[in-house]
Amino acid sequence: QVQLVESGGGVVQAGGSLRLSCAASGRALSTYNMGWFRQAPGKEREFVAVVTWSRWSSSVTYYADSVKGRFTISRDNVRATLDLQMNSLKPEDTAVYYCAAGGSNWRSGAMDYWGKGTLVTVSS
Repeated sequence: QVQLVESGGGVVQAGGSLRLSCAASGRALSTYNMGWFRQAPGKEREFVAVVTWSRWSSSVTYYADSVKGRFTISRDNVRATLDLQMNSLKPEDTAVYYCAAGGSNWRSGAMDYWGKGTLVTVSS
């Protein structure tokens, strides 16, 4: 059984920063693509960022256009953690943020494992 537990959410003013963390336990996830998704009130869940795994090359990071240049995703396979550093936060970043692990269909959000989410609220 795989468990993903997010932490680090909270309330922050626009322009501020937060760092989200995801702790993984259970099955080794070092060979999975791992990412962050978010769901704002009244909206569908959307992709935020992913860090890939490849047997033949280094990990690659991808970001949604809306967060590019402001958010940084990183993973530590030894500690089994996934972080999301969020800077220059905007009110439109307000959402529940989910940690997820899965295969190649990460662009569509078809991940195999999901955390329960952590709420980020950005006040204007």
